[in-house]
Amino acid sequence: MVIKIILVGKTDRSEIASLFDDYLGRLKHYTRLEVIVIPDLKNRKSLSDDQQKTEEGRLILKQIENSDAIVLLDECGQMMSSTEFASYLQKKMNGGIRQLVFIIGGPFGFSDEVYAIAREKFSLSKLTFSHQMVRVFFAEQLYRAFTILRGESYHHR
Repeated sequence: MVIKIILVGKTDRSEIASLFDDYLGRLKHYTRLEVIVIPDLKNRKSLSDDQQKTEEGRLILKQIENSDAIVLLDECGQMMSSTEFASYLQKKMNGGIRQLVFIIGGPFGFSDEVYAIAREKFSLSKLTFSHQMVRVFFAEQLYRAFTILRGESYHHR
């Protein structure tokens, strides 16, 4: 199974980008991983929030294949513990899914069109984080899940 992470906008803080890249490097030992960054919209200051979501959604949809299992990282999504998330990933891998796609939207969330194609929504916390910080938290949780599945000592319980 390939895990694809689609991100809206680049990370403008080198510290955040460095942490994210560190976890991506670690994850490559466990799974095939693809990261796609949807570029920041050029004229976003002249667009309303809804127009930005619509345009970002159009760009996200271009990266999706019909057979993809789509999971949105969304504040209204299901919350899981780290061990539950590891079990979730194991079920997906056992289920024969070719590509599991996690999408981290921009600061205003997702368009209706993106919500329509999502099979599931997942929330990292009841707290609100910047979409840039979510990248690091999610990459760390993916890494933690794989170490749990392998019985490695990273996750202490």
